[in-house]
Amino acid sequence: MSDKTDKTEQQQRLGVFKTYKLYVGGKFPRSESGRVYEVTDAKDKWLANAPQSSRKDARDAVVAARKAFGGWSGATAYNRGQILYRVAEMLEGRKSQFVHEVADAEGLSKSRAADQVEATIDRWVWYAGWTDKIAQVVGGGNPVAGPYFNLSSPEPTGVVAVLAPQESSFLGLVSVLAPVIATGNTAIVIASERSPLPALSLGEVLATSDVPGGVVNVLSGRTAEIAAPLAAHQDVNAIDLAGADDVLAKELEIAAADNLKRVLRPQPVDDWSATPGIDRMTAFLETKTVWHPTGSLGASGSSY
Repeated sequence: MSDKTDKTEQQQRLGVFKTYKLYVGGKFPRSESGRVYEVTDAKDKWLANAPQSSRKDARDAVVAARKAFGGWSGATAYNRGQILYRVAEMLEGRKSQFVHEVADAEGLSKSRAADQVEATIDRWVWYAGWTDKIAQVVGGGNPVAGPYFNLSSPEPTGVVAVLAPQESSFLGLVSVLAPVIATGNTAIVIASERSPLPALSLGEVLATSDVPGGVVNVLSGRTAEIAAPLAAHQDVNAIDLAGADDVLAKELEIAAADNLKRVLRPQPVDDWSATPGIDRMTAFLETKTVWHPTGSLGASGSSY
């Protein structure tokens, strides 16, 4: 009798659907507008309702990113690397969840989705290793004709809006996000419009991975609607147009020119799993050059 009752209870149990939320300032708000939109898989089967971000959500994300910039850019490069590595650790522990989400989002088999997720984790580790090395590659001492030290060093640009790739919902997303924060910038990410769920779940990982609130802010919704206020925002310093089509990219580039934003134009990527190089890191770095006079060490006139 007891076994039959237990079986009946199991049959009557309702599944618990996941509620996806935005990730802004280290918190998980619903869209200010109260809107959601349906997300479906490659076969048009319903997966979840995702928040449809408004212009107000975009402005809130900018405020959060600006507030976080001082602490993140001022952290040591080694510390940023430790934090990025921690993100990879947390992703490793939730691999099965992301395999499921990526398979649904991109219409992949479980084995191919697993390859994508593992490549994404490796990508975090790769950028974690670069945080304290990029300055040596792109900075250095410059020879000058005079008694001066002349040193150039890279510094982060500031708040960067990132339009995630539309087709590669997870590996492509991390490939454009990680280099931005590895170099000390803070980011507002617009997730893939059709496949936002892996990006929204990434926000949950970032919240438990020592990444300070506001360093990464994740928005979902209509890409053009969210990107327009970010491109025109006076407190956004740069924008990566990876997820924009040609028409939208042109509109956003014109809007970005109003406050001289640094713009990274869309570039076709055949294989997101290929070694990315350092171009996306240097795209959002500024070079600071410091002059300092050398000093005399004595009567002989020698100097250092």
